[in-house]
Amino acid sequence: MPFQNRVTPSGELIATPERGLVYGNRGRLHDEHGVIRRQWQLKRWISCRLEFRGRYRPGGPMAPNRYTGLFFLDDATALAAGHRPCAECRNPDYRSFLALTGAGSADELDNRLHEERLGPKAKRDVTSLPDGAFVLVDDEPWVVIDSSLLCWTPGGYFGRRAASGRAPLLTPETNVRVLAAGWRGSEPFLHSGG
Repeated sequence: MPFQNRVTPSGELIATPERGLVYGNRGRLHDEHGVIRRQWQLKRWISCRLEFRGRYRPGGPMAPNRYTGLFFLDDATALAAGHRPCAECRNPDYRSFLALTGAGSADELDNRLHEERLGPKAKRDVTSLPDGAFVLVDDEPWVVIDSSLLCWTPGGYFGRRAASGRAPLLTPETNVRVLAAGWRGSEPFLHSGG
């Protein structure tokens, strides 16, 4: 049975066998039995490498008294959920990302993203959004790519349609601005399967 540690573009934690290509955390969310008890512990929501300095994150059991390892389909999904690159395992990504936000520190950036995650989802003109931004269409998350929308699933994308109209924006505004500046991290930006 899969653990409830896979993250959707809206930031929801779900149980699904698909693991994804990007790792991350929000602090310790699970109890001693591996049951998710809260959606976040810290304002510092990060996205990491699956492997770093010989540490491989297999997606298995959630260790007691340790942070909850989370898995994202890809970097675009992590950004939509309100995460940002880790300053340790993704330091060059983090530094370039931070510079594009105009934030003076990780704490300032994390506080800004936290407010945006908890705030209302404003409707935006879909055609004005950069590649990698997510919107809600018919209550489903769709990513903007090459003036089109692709529907997100835990295992990949499907259902290409033309980007048009207005829709609630899932990706926090700060992350949208970074995407609009052309930022693409070193982790898989978009999952190719589906």
